[in-house]
Amino acid sequence: MFPIIYSDTFLNHETGSFHPESPQRLEAIVEALKTVAWSDRLQWQQPTSLKERDPLTQIRNNHTNEYIERVAAIAGNGGGFIDGDTVVSPRSYEVALLAVNAWLDGVDTVLKTQNPAFVLSRPPGHHAVATTGMGFCLFSNAAIAADYALQCTGVQRVAILDWDVHHGNGTQAIVENNPHIAYCSLHQFPAYPGTGRANETGKYNNILNIPMSPGSDLQNYQLAFSEQVVPFLEGFQGDLLIVSAGYDANQADPLASINLQPDDYSLFTQQLLTITSSVLFGLEGGYDLPTLSQSVVKTIQGCFSALSR
Repeated sequence: MFPIIYSDTFLNHETGSFHPESPQRLEAIVEALKTVAWSDRLQWQQPTSLKERDPLTQIRNNHTNEYIERVAAIAGNGGGFIDGDTVVSPRSYEVALLAVNAWLDGVDTVLKTQNPAFVLSRPPGHHAVATTGMGFCLFSNAAIAADYALQCTGVQRVAILDWDVHHGNGTQAIVENNPHIAYCSLHQFPAYPGTGRANETGKYNNILNIPMSPGSDLQNYQLAFSEQVVPFLEGFQGDLLIVSAGYDANQADPLASINLQPDDYSLFTQQLLTITSSVLFGLEGGYDLPTLSQSVVKTIQGCFSALSR
């Protein structure tokens, strides 16, 4: 069985009628997964409730108290904006806390089974820095999950691969001074948020940024995987691999100019599973609903293909 960690509560982060990071993203993915021929192989898990696990300790390890209180206050006052792109609705603080719990549950699940799992949550996280959210993101889910994993028995090193089309500036900023975490990102450059140059390698050479030119396609990505991503991850020898799984590098996506197709994510996934079977996928971006949902389907299919060999 393949674990999917999801809650309808994630739909309650309301961003407005025309915002690309909408609840419909999750609805499209869930609908696609419930109608595939192998839907009986999916194990749907509710994230641990906020009453059962308070994620604030883990969040405070990665974000300032002032910022956490600011998000809570904006939500408590009826909603507002962190910046021009980043919405906080009345329930967004609660939803963002539950999203962190979902990622923590994902870590627990993968470490227990040594097999992949997928966290379907929102809001996304990889642009959120320690002191503020930005780029649709409230809390830095992947960084928080990696930090949490290092507190778990038997985990010495955690790697993060970010294949979202935008550079995960928040993840990088939070983890780059920790020699026990590696961060690798393939992203369109130049593009939002303007970070992620190849010369950003981290204090411990634990950062690998691979800027991709607009118009890049599967051939370009496969070359980057074989020559850079796989050797970097193999060399780091992480006990857990976290994938910031954004799908806005699809050709159909409205917010970028990379020419991947949903099938390509199956190939990427199969390559990663030659390195380790302990892979946690967590949703980041992706704003064209058909290719977003099909890319998640293809990612999970890639897991099935790799694990059946």
